[in-house]
Amino acid sequence: MPHRWIRPSTAAFIREARRTTDYGLFDLLHGLVYGRWPYLYIGLGTGAHPLARLKGPAVRLYGLLRPGLARLAPPVRAEAPPRPNFADTYHGKVLPLAEARQLVRVEQSVDLGDLEQIIPYALARRLVLEEPEHIVAMACPCRAARPDPCLPLDVCLIVGEPFASFVMEHQPQRARWISQAEAEGILEAEHVRGHVHHAFFKDAMLGRFYAICNCCSCCCGALHAHQSGTPMLAASGYACVVDELLCAACGACLEACRFDALALHGDAVTVDFDRCMGCGACIDRCATGALRLEADRRKGIPLDLRALLAASRAATP
Repeated sequence: MPHRWIRPSTAAFIREARRTTDYGLFDLLHGLVYGRWPYLYIGLGTGAHPLARLKGPAVRLYGLLRPGLARLAPPVRAEAPPRPNFADTYHGKVLPLAEARQLVRVEQSVDLGDLEQIIPYALARRLVLEEPEHIVAMACPCRAARPDPCLPLDVCLIVGEPFASFVMEHQPQRARWISQAEAEGILEAEHVRGHVHHAFFKDAMLGRFYAICNCCSCCCGALHAHQSGTPMLAASGYACVVDELLCAACGACLEACRFDALALHGDAVTVDFDRCMGCGACIDRCATGALRLEADRRKGIPLDLRALLAASRAATP
């Protein structure tokens, strides 16, 4: 029976946390703070909030407190893992539009467990969808923190429980329930704007997938961090390939690339393979059809939900 001061969605989050292995007291407190005050949290993280100057002392305090809190409620571990860095605890998987659509079309609960091959991070890589038809469109904390943000704001999609209800209950002025069709419409509109879809995972959010963010290069903290050398983003599993015979060297795709992976050399565009994340934002900007995405294992394995579910069913005796 939840305490009368604890909201139903908070109680649901706590119940799910208790069922989650490798999730200690500090993780729970972290998750509750992150979910309850995402705009303050992201504003501090991106440096956009006036209190961001306190981030350095707060990080040092985090380092001092976490071992003690972990001892109060130690997570279940076979052996002590290496100390994670920030990118391990909070990161995104780049998604082409087709794969982002799959994540908002799910009609039944999904538990794919640990996606080690797909999400190359030490933490937060489980894909579990409970009540996946529960989707909330929330005002993007990264955009909301900027003085002149990209519009519209409500393009962050919180998918499944207990996350959707938690956000809706605590952020009713900045969030709204939407249907799966509406979520797909948001993805398509953001794709037309040239923004990048990311499936976001966070250790504090039960160590798993909880949201699809649609990121612009001017506001997005994750893109800024990635471009500054913090590897917060995993490539989609695809890379852009150019057909030089079809390329008109117009440069339209260069403007669309959020990772500075394209350059114009002579009569054709070239791709910097190491920079390309395989988001597909450039593909539809090409009027001649000279660009395409090709799967490439050097870029990881795509988060293709249909293929992953098929492989999971085939492996089940």
